[in-house]
Amino acid sequence: MKKTNLGILGGGQLGCMLCMAAKKLDVYTIVWSDDPMSPAKEFSDEFILSNYNDKEKINYFTKKVDKITFEFENIPFDILDKLNSIKEVLPKPQINKIIQNRILEKNFVNDQNIKTTQYKKINNKDDLISNADLLPAMLKTATLGYDGKGQFKLNNLEDCKNISLSTDSEYILEKMVNLKKEISVIVTRFKKNEYEIYEPFENKHEDQILKVSKIPANISKEHFSQSIENAKKISEKLDYVGTLCVEFFIDEKDNLLVNEIAPRVHNSGHMTINSHNISQFENHIRAVCGLKKVNILKLYNAKMTNILGNEITKYKGKKLKGNEFFFDYLKKEVKEKRKMGHFTEINKIND
Repeated sequence: MKKTNLGILGGGQLGCMLCMAAKKLDVYTIVWSDDPMSPAKEFSDEFILSNYNDKEKINYFTKKVDKITFEFENIPFDILDKLNSIKEVLPKPQINKIIQNRILEKNFVNDQNIKTTQYKKINNKDDLISNADLLPAMLKTATLGYDGKGQFKLNNLEDCKNISLSTDSEYILEKMVNLKKEISVIVTRFKKNEYEIYEPFENKHEDQILKVSKIPANISKEHFSQSIENAKKISEKLDYVGTLCVEFFIDEKDNLLVNEIAPRVHNSGHMTINSHNISQFENHIRAVCGLKKVNILKLYNAKMTNILGNEITKYKGKKLKGNEFFFDYLKKEVKEKRKMGHFTEINKIND
């Protein structure tokens, strides 16, 4: 049987772990990144360094691969669409067109009769001031921005008057919620009504960056089942193929609200490498390459901690216990708040 050649756009830590999962499945990986310091080049079978709009590299890449996927959602739609016209890109580029824009994303979720936080589209400062009834709120760029980038907390009308808005950007104003819990659900959809779904992960953020995820989540049975149903509904409506994450807020009134959709493998699911028989990364490879679906089985309870910036020095050379796992992303440059690795601790389910 011919080995599948999988093209992966993006060379960050998610690309690293996709490449590691692909090796288990005898899938050959070709990573294409515009970053010369991409850590994924240490894990891929082949690495291409170039801008994504390089016509020569597009021709080379599409001739080499059977399928194409991506590790982050901010690759321009036009690039994904061009590649998809030559070789199939999964998830479909059209999905990114929705999810790359926070306004379109929330409109889409609401159209499925699934609740989100209250929000308004903002084009200028007048829009901001006229929607001050949403305060306190987070003002976010409608596109791009992650891990707190492009996000501003506005507490009062004075904050609205003082903030400087770019005339080139579109914004969304999202009402702050009195947060009780943050959870996420990761689902891999293979085709119509064929899924593998991980139980909800309970998450804690610091400065809008995920710090800790754990299973089991300390949530009600209703929130457990409803979050899974909502994630399944979203993936089905998108006709999604691959692994997708839906992040939820649970407010103090116990409302379950969709915060964001990530059309890719997700940080909160890193622990599945050690907690389950099939990780989110392996499931993604299986789905996009058309390989056999295997029923997932939770083997352990687990807790995953992101290692940010200089915290990495505490983990390098650390003596690990039998239930501890350290993943170094091999990033050359240490930056404050940059994800440098993660640490997972597993425990027996009956502990």
